[in-house]
Amino acid sequence: MKDKTLEGTTTVGITCKDGVVFASERRASMGNLVAHKVAEKIFKIDNHLGATIAGSVADAQSLMKIISAEVSLYKMRNGENISVESASAISANILHSSPLYVQTLLGGIDGNGATIYSLDPAGGMVKDAFISTGSGSLFAYGVLEDRFREGLTVEEGIDVAIRSINSAMERDTFSGNGVLVAKITKDGFKMLSEDEIKKKLKSLSQ
Repeated sequence: MKDKTLEGTTTVGITCKDGVVFASERRASMGNLVAHKVAEKIFKIDNHLGATIAGSVADAQSLMKIISAEVSLYKMRNGENISVESASAISANILHSSPLYVQTLLGGIDGNGATIYSLDPAGGMVKDAFISTGSGSLFAYGVLEDRFREGLTVEEGIDVAIRSINSAMERDTFSGNGVLVAKITKDGFKMLSEDEIKKKLKSLSQ
């Protein structure tokens, strides 16, 4: 939907020793207009896989549906979960064959551990320990570079992710209106509740 894009989005993905963490703010913008204040930018693909989106809302939603369908088909045909790398490669091929105006972080946990990939609209696929997308990513990276370390637990990663999103919301005009956080561990995909995030924010401000 070209009339509603997440151009000002800030999303973050962090790999931890026991899983991955995704975080985003909630503002959807159309140029200088705040079009939506409760945008959903983190998606559950499967119990072991999640993704974030930035770009065209319609393109992003279409991509999430296609990826979810491909992951489900793989499980039906093979009787096992698809790996994070394979799911990312399929997603990259989809983007390459029919470019969509969306940048995605796709990650999760499998037999090889916790992994996150960044996928660009042309189908480029990059693996990294931590990644941020969107107009606020420069500010988020400042926190990530300072706070990330090898061996972070998911709970520690959540704190780092929230700090990085907060930093982006403080300085990036197009990012704001609250924080979304999800974690993926051996117990599966879980979105943190609003109350859980409020408690985290309060503890980080002390």
